[in-house]
Formats: sequence, structure tokens, C-alpha cells
Amino acid sequence: MNPSTAFGAVLADELARCGLREVVVAPGSRSAPLAMAFDELDRSGRIRLHVRIDERSASFTALGLAKASGRPVAVVCTSGTAAANFHPAVIEADESAIPLLLLTADRPPELRGTGASQTVDQVKLYGSAVRWYAESGVPERLPGMSGYWRSLACRAWAHAAGDLGTLPGPVHLNIPLRDPLVPDTQPPMSGSAAADWPDSLDGRPDGAPWTRVGGDGVVAEPLELPWAERGVVVCGDGDYNAAALVELAGQAGWPVLAEPSSGARRGPNALTGYQYLLASPEFVAAHRPTVIVSAGRPGLTRPQSRLLRLARDPASADATGGPPPIRHIAIAPGPGMWADPQRAATDVAAAVRLTGAPDRGSADGPSAGPWLAQWRAADAAALAAASAALDTWPGGELSEPEVARELVATLPADALLWCGNSLAVRDIDLALPPRADARVMASRGASGIDGTFSTAAGAALAHAADHPGAVAFALIGDLSLLHDAPGLSIGPGEPRPDLCVIVVNNDGGGIFEGLEPARFGGGVSGRPQTDRSQTVLTVFERTFGTPHGASIEHLAAAFGLPYTLAERPGEIAKAVAATVPGSGPRIVEARTSRAPNADLRAHLNAAALAALAQPRSSG
Repeated sequence: MNPSTAFGAVLADELARCGLREVVVAPGSRSAPLAMAFDELDRSGRIRLHVRIDERSASFTALGLAKASGRPVAVVCTSGTAAANFHPAVIEADESAIPLLLLTADRPPELRGTGASQTVDQVKLYGSAVRWYAESGVPERLPGMSGYWRSLACRAWAHAAGDLGTLPGPVHLNIPLRDPLVPDTQPPMSGSAAADWPDSLDGRPDGAPWTRVGGDGVVAEPLELPWAERGVVVCGDGDYNAAALVELAGQAGWPVLAEPSSGARRGPNALTGYQYLLASPEFVAAHRPTVIVSAGRPGLTRPQSRLLRLARDPASADATGGPPPIRHIAIAPGPGMWADPQRAATDVAAAVRLTGAPDRGSADGPSAGPWLAQWRAADAAALAAASAALDTWPGGELSEPEVARELVATLPADALLWCGNSLAVRDIDLALPPRADARVMASRGASGIDGTFSTAAGAALAHAADHPGAVAFALIGDLSLLHDAPGLSIGPGEPRPDLCVIVVNNDGGGIFEGLEPARFGGGVSGRPQTDRSQTVLTVFERTFGTPHGASIEHLAAAFGLPYTLAERPGEIAKAVAATVPGSGPRIVEARTSRAPNADLRAHLNAAALAALAQPRSSG
């Protein structure tokens, strides 16, 4: 057995002993010892192997697998620019605390800086975006190598999993390998002794890891928070105990303003149309909280950000007749990490313990109070008005808010829903009612559109493994799909996700229609619509709208994926019903137009705000 083959077999075996269950491999020569070792583990049933032809798609598939499973997932590539293509996924994993093991094969030191093919500087390639970095050293036929390699694997696993008292996240092992890269006289041996090796390559008896690493065992004391009636709980995407926040809100009688992917949009205190409420200056002024508890990365919309910014308003500290000060507690899921882009948090805590909450003598306890009742009544009024406005909107084509409404209304129990960034997650935010029987996820760490299909596919595979018989859905935009087109290539024999991808195709970047760039060269307000047959586009249309004219149907056909065009209300529901276990990945396209849908969203918001301005009972 040659040193490179021995290293690959021992490292793969030890990672499996640590708990590795999913591995994604992109093809390459320098990484052959790793790829062949993981393939052997896959054939023996110890791990599940996924192969992707593109490194960026491979890394985002691993990201989705790790995010949905909560366990470290390994992704393997060859040397050179292959490793650079992992970087966007590494950034998302860092920002979202997702455990990834990045195993990048490299050329040995004697070939670096010589002009050797596929050789770049891979040392600390991802900078501070990884929890830990190590260069493994070139494998050599020396006594004691097995213990070193196995301890290296255990240390990498512990850093990625967050077992050392830090947040989970990406870990980078850079692995220089010399020829030969494939077995010479024996097949790869997962940790077994080789006759021509100086000492045993075996691991610990009974499949135990070489080094057992536990958490630091330190549990921070919860912050003691005196009860106040006017409180809100704001939950964004992130790795934290969402159930504890839902329970806190129930004890306190506070509304839960939870983004779709927070895991906290459940229970009687969770609101659906809270973004409409926060967009009303009058409502916010009349319902100014004195306590805000936030967790994760809230900030899906500007009104939500304005609410979180209230605690830094000088008026909050005015003790001479102004509004009472606001106490804003940001929940830190791990050491040194909490989200507070508004710089408004007054306290940071790992958890909150409520004291002094009144017992109102009902089954709901404090939830029966007038404060929560006012938020609930306003939420119901705004949603009813927006829904009625959507029902009566003229046009004839399927609108983007209707696609989201129909999707969440027909989502089966135990399903996974992956939300693309930009408009998709925002439409879902205003359509998804509180429910505990569906899982909603998104890449909100860096909030990019990189690898959207691949991440959703990885999450779908992991979700189905934990929920046999469950299916998955994704709502994404056309640019997100085109950005990750190589991810659609899943080779024969590879595990295939039961994933229905609903693509809203508005021929470009629809989110910019509602942002400041739309004012330049026109926009929804007063901008003449671009004639797509013209070669000269406005500055807005060329640099922000970015029409592409691509055929989603042809793209699906190129990768052999089933395709459906949804043109009328009710056809999204049919696509949802057709997604069953064993159906594999499929594409459903909903063609829309950018400017009319921007007008529609403004119309829905106006209808909701008008309803909030009407007098109503507090319930």
C-alpha cells in the first residue's frame, strides 16, 4: 500500500468513526486517494457518497446536507482552482455556523512555485472564514503515521462540530499528496493493517474514534428578565434554540415575529403578516415595545430592521416625558457571536429566564393579555386585506405572491421548503402561516444566490434521510437557477433528491424593481417598459434588471429533468401534489413580469396599511 492510498483509507475510516455519514466528491486526479477511500465506505454502507461534476455545486450540496442534518459533512476536491470554487459555500457556512469538512488535495511542496499544472497557493486559502485550518503534511511510510492521521481527523471533526466550546462551522484540511495516487498492489483498506506498512493502520477497537472530544460542559447562566407587558420576540435565521424563544413568548404573552427559516413560526403567538404591521409607522408608534428579544439573523426587510433599531434611538433613553427606554436582548448562540447589525442591543445572553410573569388564571396564561390580542387582531386585519387585494388583482397571469400563497397552502406535512433569497423568501414570509409540521430553510448567513439548487438538493437528501417518505420543495428565482445550472447535473446512480423546484421566471433581477436603483433610468414608477427586442437598454434594465432570455424548459431538458409550466392559479397545487417519494428532482416554471409584480406588492402593502388604519376591536 502506497502512502497516499494509506492516508486516504485511514482518514476516511476515522472520520466515519467520528460520525461522518455524508460525503460529496468532485472529480479530480490529485484527490484520487480520498475519493476512492470514500467510495469504498459508501459501498460498505458506512457513509453515503454524492458525486458532482462542479466544485461549487459540490460544496453547496454539502452545505445543504450539513444544514439540514446538523452534522458535519465532508466535501472533497482536487488541487488548483477547484479548491477556490469552495469559497462561497465556506463563507455561508461560516456566517450560518454550518459544519463543513473541506478536504482539498494539493500538490506536494516540491511542486509548488514551479509552474506545475493545477498548483496554486492553497495554504489558508479561506482565511478567517474557517474555524480551524491544518496542513496534513505529505503522507510517508513511517511508523506512527496512523495515529497522527487519526488524531488529525478527530481534531478536525471536533472543530467543525463545535465540540470545543465554539460555534460549529467550516474546517479546512489541505492535503498534499505524492504519486502514486491510486492503489498499487492492494485495494484501499479502510483502517485495516497492511502487510507492507511499518506498523498497524488499524483504529481503536469496536469502531471507536481515536480521540473522543466532548463539549466544554460550560452552560452560561440565563439572563434574568423581569416581565413587561409590551415585549416582542424577533427570530431570524440561525442555529439557536427556537423552541425556547417560542416558549418564552408564550409565558410572557408577547407576539413572535419569526422569519420563515427561523424555526420559530409556530404556536398561537406567531404572526404571519407582521411585516405589514412593522411597515405602518402609526402601528409601530402605538405599539412601541419596551422589551425586544432577538435571535438569529433578523433583517429580512427594512421595517423589521427599523424595529430593532428603536433601542438605539435617543428617545428610548428620554426619562423626561418621552417614550420609555427599550431593553433589547440579543441571544448569542455561541461564544462571541450574536447578530446586531443595528448596534442597538442593550444586553447579550445565551438564554433568557423570565421572572414575574402574571398568572391570569387561564389555560393560555399571559397569552390572554390585551397586548398580544392587539397584535393578533392587527395581523388578521392586514392579512385579510392583502389576501382580498391579491384575489381581485387584474392581469390574467400567475403572480409571484400567488405562487408563494398557493405553495405554502398545499405544502404536505413533514415537507421541507427551501426558500431562495431575494424575492422568494420575502413572498414566503408574507404567506406562510404558523405551522410546526413543515421545515423551512434558507441560506441567510451571507444571503447570496450562490449554489441555490445544490444547497436545496443537499438539504432535501438529508431531510428525507431523517424523515422517510418526506418530499422537498424549493421556491427560487430564475437568476438563482441559472447561477447554479451545473448543480442540475446529478449523475446516474447518485442519490437523487425528491425535490420540486418552483422557478419564478421574471427574466431578470426582480428584487431591484423595489429598490433605489429603479429610480435611475426609470423604474416601476413612471419607467417605460423595455422593449426586449431592442439592443439598447436603459441603465437600470441593463445593469440591474439583467434580462437573460433563457429557456428554463430547455435547461431542464438538457439535464433530463421533468418540466412543467404553471400558468394559472391552481397549477402550483397540482405540482405539489405530484411530488411524491421516488419522483426525483423536477422543475416547475412560473413565468411572470417584473414591473407588474412590483406594482402588485405595493398594492398589497397599501391594502394592508389601509386596513390597519381602520378602528378595530382588540379581541
